[in-house]
Amino acid sequence: MKKNMGNVDKIVRLILAAVFGYLFFSGAVVGVLGYVLVALGGIFVLTSLISFCPLYSIVGLSTCPVKQS
Repeated sequence: MKKNMGNVDKIVRLILAAVFGYLFFSGAVVGVLGYVLVALGGIFVLTSLISFCPLYSIVGLSTCPVKQS
């Protein structure tokens, strides 16, 4: 897997995952929507940790900065 996520993208995903977790565990969002947000937050954390987003590779997008030689 080639890295395709930059630092800003990873930070935004981690912040969103924290917000989703807070909304679910505080009881602000319940039911199916709450479970969807928790699952999405988990995916955001996982993709941030490995710096790879499968959807980005499908559409050919990369937020990772280009290394200059």
